[in-house]
Amino acid sequence: MEITTTIIIPNYNGLKFMDECIRSLNAQTYPNFRTLVVDNGSTDGSVEWLKEHQIDTIFLPENTGFSGAVNVGIKAADTPYVLLLNNDVRVDEYFVAEMVRAIGQSERIFSVSSRMIQMYHPDRLDDAGDMYSLLGWAYQRGVGRDLTHYRRSSRVFSACAGAAIYRREVFEEIGYFDEMHFAYLEDIDVGYRARIAGYDNIYCPAALVWHVGSGTSGSKYNSFKVKLAARNNVYLNYKNMPCLQLIINAIPIAAGIFVKYSFFRKLGFGKDYLEGLKEGIRTAKKCKKVAYRPERLKNYLAIELELLAGTFLYVYEFAVRQIEKKAASDKS
Repeated sequence: MEITTTIIIPNYNGLKFMDECIRSLNAQTYPNFRTLVVDNGSTDGSVEWLKEHQIDTIFLPENTGFSGAVNVGIKAADTPYVLLLNNDVRVDEYFVAEMVRAIGQSERIFSVSSRMIQMYHPDRLDDAGDMYSLLGWAYQRGVGRDLTHYRRSSRVFSACAGAAIYRREVFEEIGYFDEMHFAYLEDIDVGYRARIAGYDNIYCPAALVWHVGSGTSGSKYNSFKVKLAARNNVYLNYKNMPCLQLIINAIPIAAGIFVKYSFFRKLGFGKDYLEGLKEGIRTAKKCKKVAYRPERLKNYLAIELELLAGTFLYVYEFAVRQIEKKAASDKS
């Protein structure tokens, strides 16, 4: 049978997750795929485990981040599709089949995001596709909502690269994952570039994944993560928004920065957030900015409307989560 998909798993000291992840892939109903691990210079025994279990692996001498690792894997693949998968997941037996079916619906589909469920709270969603807003905030659609939500396929701003399939040839057109990002927001960036080029990113609710979350960084918020995300947010806007769009969105982006700084300051990460912003502003010109092309004006207009819709959706989901939390605390 012709192999149609290469599953690429970036790994950095993720030995404790690898066995369950690989076992779930071995149970797939869809046979036409190969698994390729890209190890980022692990020192926790991952290298020995991967060799012992004879798993096809590219061993890198040092940690190149998520972007560097998956780029190595994508370039090593020779299949029409590449499926990126975090090591801290367990996938449903029909996962690969559903992802291949979804992306095969149209050649204009660049990526498909799966239905991610929280591993330790299996009654709650973790991600139903990633969204972006006028405030410059990227967020996981549906995070924390119960499983009755987001059960239909739809377009999303970007796929969450923790469990997403991509049309490999499109990377040659729009560029690969930006290695300046190292980690965080690199999937929003590549999805943004695909939208500028006129491709779609969609959500497949039938492709189920159970996700631990923060398996590599170790926590939802820490100095490293806050600083990198703040820096990469500057890169994201600078690279993908033409000058006029940046001017139009300057006030909401500034408001978003102020709110985020206030939030992280309360958590003790205000300094890290500011350092990330400063580094982003200082080094943004090293990024490869997407060249504006007049024939893509309609795509930019559609994106601006998506950012507006994404802002309203964020506010709505935030309000709903607060109501649900209050209702749960009242019951207890």
